[in-house]
Amino acid sequence: MSDAILTINAGSSSIKFALFADGHAIPAEPEVVGQIDGIGLGGDIHPHLKAKNAAGDVLDNCDLPLTGKGQHRAALAFLVDWLRGHDGGREVVGVGHRVVHGAEMYSRPLLLDAATLDALRGFIPLAPLHQPHNIAGIEAMTAALPGVPQVACFDTAFHRSQPEIAQRFALPRAITEKGVRRYGFHGLSYEYIADVLPQHLGDKANGRVIVAHLGNGASMCAMKERRSVATTMGFTAVEGLMMGTRSGSLDPGVLLYLMDYQGMDAKALERLLYKESGLLGVSGISQDMRELLASDRPEAREAVDLFCYRIVREVGSLAAALGGLDALVFTGGIGEHAAPVRAQVCGALGWLGVRIDEAANARHDRRIAMADFSVDVLVLPTNEEWMIARHTAALID
Repeated sequence: MSDAILTINAGSSSIKFALFADGHAIPAEPEVVGQIDGIGLGGDIHPHLKAKNAAGDVLDNCDLPLTGKGQHRAALAFLVDWLRGHDGGREVVGVGHRVVHGAEMYSRPLLLDAATLDALRGFIPLAPLHQPHNIAGIEAMTAALPGVPQVACFDTAFHRSQPEIAQRFALPRAITEKGVRRYGFHGLSYEYIADVLPQHLGDKANGRVIVAHLGNGASMCAMKERRSVATTMGFTAVEGLMMGTRSGSLDPGVLLYLMDYQGMDAKALERLLYKESGLLGVSGISQDMRELLASDRPEAREAVDLFCYRIVREVGSLAAALGGLDALVFTGGIGEHAAPVRAQVCGALGWLGVRIDEAANARHDRRIAMADFSVDVLVLPTNEEWMIARHTAALID
């Protein structure tokens, strides 16, 4: 029996998982990858598992017989049993978890024990929509696989290299000391891109690079020497770019107005900022960029235009933090697959030395910049699961 690393990304109603062979080097592609959706939604919605093998063949596509409370734990216990029948005879020797928040305390992955898990619980106020589910996933896997090492990989860790000045808000020091500062997210994605940049840019990889992670959640990161210098997300994953259903940066006075004159409380504002805004709110049609690009309705066009405009504005800000720009990288679902978005963004950045080859962009080539322009433009798929698996293998070894 050979060894395997299992990665878990536990959200509020879904669990993403991947199983990697644990050998001399973690392979880029998992042997099994899948997701359990619809956890804890109630009503007629039952948790549903869909999984594929490395060749893309569907291994299973089924509802899970789970009802009532504690569905996260039950779903992960089901997953462990399911994997035993689909793991090709491999034994899970380590589990790596995506954990949204490591606060100021954790700047690298770590092996979990009771003390560190207690510390992670202390960060729940910093990420109340994500951290409890990450912790629930850790607890469930600890129960399902007793004795198997569990590793936490933090979405905030990559950004701890930022200068102190880039992490501060202009708030009283007493509030800053309570942990109210710019943390940044999507760190595992940025870490992966930073790791593979030399393969595509050579020595230029250590220069001034902006990475745009564009998906339902969207952010950007400015890198120098492949380390984070500045990023668009701050205290929470709602700041910065416009997203699928999240507003992105907003004048704080808007929130005061909505509270004082529209009678909205904290829960209503949370729902507005996280679930009802962004592409969905502006278009009134969908949060899916594919659907908006295919629509001829003016509201869809406006949503796409605003999405691109906000990216262009943030590129300018990040380029200022870097003192220039050597390369622009698109990643994430929209970044990798939405050629019209890339074209519109790059078309507005000619002043920075950005110009793309339209044919290469339409083909989704890895390099889409015009050869005679100073700024390289790349389209690179990210691989957060591989980063988690690699960190986990290194720590348990």
